[in-house]
Amino acid sequence: MKIALIGYGKMGHIIEEIAVGRGHEIVCTIDINNLDDFGSDAFRSADVAIEFTTPKTAIGNITKTLSAGVPIVVGSTGWYKEMPTVKAEVERTNGSLFWASNFSIGVNIFVAMQKYVAKIMNNYPNYDVSLEETHHIHKLDSPSGTAITIAEAITDNLDRKDHWKETACLWLNEDMSVDVAKNAEVATTFASHDDNELEVTAFRRGEVPGIHTVVYDSEVDTITMTHSAKSRRGFALGAVIAAEFMSDGKKGVYTMTDLMKF
Repeated sequence: MKIALIGYGKMGHIIEEIAVGRGHEIVCTIDINNLDDFGSDAFRSADVAIEFTTPKTAIGNITKTLSAGVPIVVGSTGWYKEMPTVKAEVERTNGSLFWASNFSIGVNIFVAMQKYVAKIMNNYPNYDVSLEETHHIHKLDSPSGTAITIAEAITDNLDRKDHWKETACLWLNEDMSVDVAKNAEVATTFASHDDNELEVTAFRRGEVPGIHTVVYDSEVDTITMTHSAKSRRGFALGAVIAAEFMSDGKKGVYTMTDLMKF
């Protein structure tokens, strides 16, 4: 399979390593210094493109890739408010798009677990639920796209929580203490949540690949479920598997639910 990479930072290099290891060929790499290559023959020859850039550049990258007639796997997060526009562009170009807030197989199993547990908890109103996510200090969006996916899995299935709300984003030192100087630079604390809101708290610390924790708390006990990524390799492997899934001529919009057949 011929793959084009859009974004050639840490994730792009890991994706390249995994893709080549699985027998695929990287025919084009696009980064900030060679954006004209969207129109190149090398890019157009790709069976699929894998995109990991930033929330600000993702939409433009998707549009250019669809216009080139290349299926795209999108790993960037923070652009989902534009999803209706993107889906319309996929339909207009008769294109192919695979998007996920997180490509990790383990994370997607974790999301499926939250849907199941939330349905169970409809029978146990004495438990309140909250969500925390921790990522590296370079992450641009808050809460994470994965946290939003988990939050929506809960609110879609737990009757007493009809929406989620980010209540804080805190920068931490390596010893887990609050980075007072950094937090003073940004808006970190928001209005308190109502009973029908799922509270989401974000933390930024060091080089943490990603930790997501769901807590159900009652007066008598606490149920804690956590997914902790050990490295970026799980995300990269999932993205390559998604590219393989899309390389057979599929049209339309797909997600990890389609790939994993939940």
